[in-house]
Amino acid sequence: MTYTFFALLFLFFIVRMPIAFAMGTSAAIAMYFFYNVSLTVAVQQMFTSNDSFPFLAVPFFMLAGVLMESGGISRRLVNFANALVGFIHGGLAHVTVIASMFFAGISGAAAADTAAVGTLMIPEMKKRDYDAGFASAVQASAGSIGVIIPPSIPMVIYGVMSSTSIGALFLGGIGAGLLVGLSIMGVAYIISKRRGYLPEAGFSASIILKTFKEALWALGMPIIIVGGIMSGIFTATESAVVATDYALIVGFFIYRELKINALPEIFIRAAVTSSLVMFIIANASVFGWVLAFEQIPQAITESFIAITSTPILLLLIINLLLLIVGTFIETASALIIFVPLLVPMIPHIGIDPVQFGVLVVLNLAIGMLTPPMGICLIVSCSIAKISMERVSRAVLPFVLVMIIDLMIVSFVPFVTTYIPGAFFH
Repeated sequence: MTYTFFALLFLFFIVRMPIAFAMGTSAAIAMYFFYNVSLTVAVQQMFTSNDSFPFLAVPFFMLAGVLMESGGISRRLVNFANALVGFIHGGLAHVTVIASMFFAGISGAAAADTAAVGTLMIPEMKKRDYDAGFASAVQASAGSIGVIIPPSIPMVIYGVMSSTSIGALFLGGIGAGLLVGLSIMGVAYIISKRRGYLPEAGFSASIILKTFKEALWALGMPIIIVGGIMSGIFTATESAVVATDYALIVGFFIYRELKINALPEIFIRAAVTSSLVMFIIANASVFGWVLAFEQIPQAITESFIAITSTPILLLLIINLLLLIVGTFIETASALIIFVPLLVPMIPHIGIDPVQFGVLVVLNLAIGMLTPPMGICLIVSCSIAKISMERVSRAVLPFVLVMIIDLMIVSFVPFVTTYIPGAFFH
């Protein structure tokens, strides 16, 4: 039965059925025809999976990101980033990375991060004679940081699925996000130096101060989110609502670029994006029910341990599995399917649950840079109006350095556990 179930799933993938429908349909067929279980159970499972208080963070972070983007946040963050790093060789590439890291502290979603910053930076880089493939690769790589630096929607999903503190995961993502961002800037600098991409302007403390003042309210959101969680004023879920309220206040009364007549379109955009994520979660939960019914998580754990009982080798095998999974399966779906399979292995590896959660999300972030499911690549090449093949070649150096970062996160706990440990003991 198990082989038939997975054969159905891959058949649906081959015929290009959307991944949510592929998981839900294959699971429903298995429940009805293989196990004689009423499809009412599938419907109940879909409802129960979304009926979760922590999952309220998903639509609210989506809405906050759209509100901040529409309220002129992106432009101010880019101006501040340009003042900070524009004087380095390949200045616009570094601006793209820094601005994406700033925006990652607002949106919580890689695709939104890539689109918000990329619509400004990719055309600008092309105008300054940067190679279009390089410009798109830099933006795609920087955009993937959106799921690592808090707030992070995939970390919310992981925290719910694994019963890990979402606040601790957010804090653990800070160190990993900074590591990845600096690494991408290092690769961009080497390539820019070789190709002769010059600095944008000289260093100016007065311009930094001026642009910082303009972007101060934009930079306040991640500080409020992380600070509120660390101090215990609100939970990670409640922080999403606070972020939305903050975005409304800043957009309407501080920057005054958010208009009432634009709200319906903003709400629709946020609702559509949120519903796609929640629909994937609902169908993936039914898929997970079938996996649990077949005791596949236990079987995978036993098979991994049978291969080797050495924690280092187990961790390397898990990383390899997740890198492959991220290439073919959308992030939310991958989390729903594989977190229940992999979390039972944490005691055998002897790894901190927060470190493991950040490791899983980083693996899937790398998957956003690899076709065919590389959502950040897709967004970047659509903005640059170039082929996926061209971007895929240009992004290889960034993927390699992110894999090195992944090894550091896997085997150096300090990167992901120091900040959560300092605040949550």
